[in-house]
Amino acid sequence: MRKTLLLVALLGFSGAAFAQNGLLGKHDADQPVNLSADKMEADLKGKTVTYTGDVRGVQGDIRLRADMMKDDSPNNKIYIRGKVVVDSPLSGTVTGDNAIYDLTKKYVTLSGNVVLHKQGQVTMSGSLLTVNMVTGIATLGATPVAATANQAAAAGTPGGRVRGVVIPKSAQTGGP
Repeated sequence: MRKTLLLVALLGFSGAAFAQNGLLGKHDADQPVNLSADKMEADLKGKTVTYTGDVRGVQGDIRLRADMMKDDSPNNKIYIRGKVVVDSPLSGTVTGDNAIYDLTKKYVTLSGNVVLHKQGQVTMSGSLLTVNMVTGIATLGATPVAATANQAAAAGTPGGRVRGVVIPKSAQTGGP
């Protein structure tokens, strides 16, 4: 399924949007994608395919893990839910609770407890990440301060703010 292949490849770009120098490098989105899950269900009339239970997708060096992935062809969207993790040795790791890839608008949205992490370079967290796949512009936002402590914990980002740590290049290499 071509759309599923694109999602696995494109989610890797979201981590690179917050780091410098295009860290994803030359990922080949035309590589084959290997998908595995505990169960796959196809709705031929509804034109959807749903993978559930320890869903894993691999394209080249990019790896996707989640609890559920649904390709909704009539709406031209892919939904990914539950412990979404996208790993790439070049761009790092992006995690969230849910993801949607809108193939018509060419937007990838991760929501929930979103964390972008590039080992030794940058860590960013918030509650909503949107990536425009045409322009390459990514926006990370946070949930406003919640009314109760339980709601604040559920929001994933204390105080409703985007948080981040960026390590300067001089600190990464040990010199100026």
